Amino acid sequence: MTSQAPPPAYRRLSVEERRSQLLDAALTLFAHRAPEEVSLDDVAEAAGVSRPLVYRYFPGGKQQLYEAALRSAAEELQQCFAEPPEGPLTRRLGRALDRYLAFVGRHDAGFSALLQGGSVVETSRTTAIVDGVRRAAAEHILSHMGVEEPGPRLRMTVRMWITAVEAASLIWLDEGKQPPVEELRDWLVEQFAACLLAAAGRDPQTAAVVRGALALESGQGPIGALVRRVLPVVGDAGHLL
Repeated sequence: MTSQAPPPAYRRLSVEERRSQLLDAALTLFAHRAPEEVSLDDVAEAAGVSRPLVYRYFPGGKQQLYEAALRSAAEELQQCFAEPPEGPLTRRLGRALDRYLAFVGRHDAGFSALLQGGSVVETSRTTAIVDGVRRAAAEHILSHMGVEEPGPRLRMTVRMWITAVEAASLIWLDEGKQPPVEELRDWLVEQFAACLLAAAGRDPQTAAVVRGALALESGQGPIGALVRRVLPVVGDAGHLL
């Protein structure tokens, strides 16, 4: 007779490991279903535990679990814009958008419910968590520009672009993730450049940022490609000068 291998020994999870397990299960569910469509029974089943155990770790029930899952997702989103301060600004921004759009693609339904609001589990706390992600993203971008004290016009330009990224992401999900994600990323980088150029015409601080950023760009980079596409469009507009 051949001896069978003994079953693996059961290991009790630590408090942090169990909490992480429950959060992972909740995040997976919230990623594909609106928060109000997810119950504690669903989370318990997905984690392979009992409903009372979920309450043990989250005595505030579904609301507390949702807010904890949202904070975990927010931390991941904030890190999307953490990028080494090296190379052209557009390349850095493109890599950050790769991570951001990958997150959006993995958490499609949950991302839509989060940003569009109206959920029964939405509170001032959840709204503050989402706004914290926006502010952190803006601070990351401003730091890449080398700006320690951004003026209102530059800060507003960056915040407006972040809002546009969120809107484009929602539309992208509604359109079945079309255009391809690489094309969406490049288009959003170009939108950022266009926003900065428009603001630079009115704001000396933004103009200085643009000059510094352009010095690091190459003709083969995103800005060079954008200029080559736009020049034929505006080439006959000399009468406006």
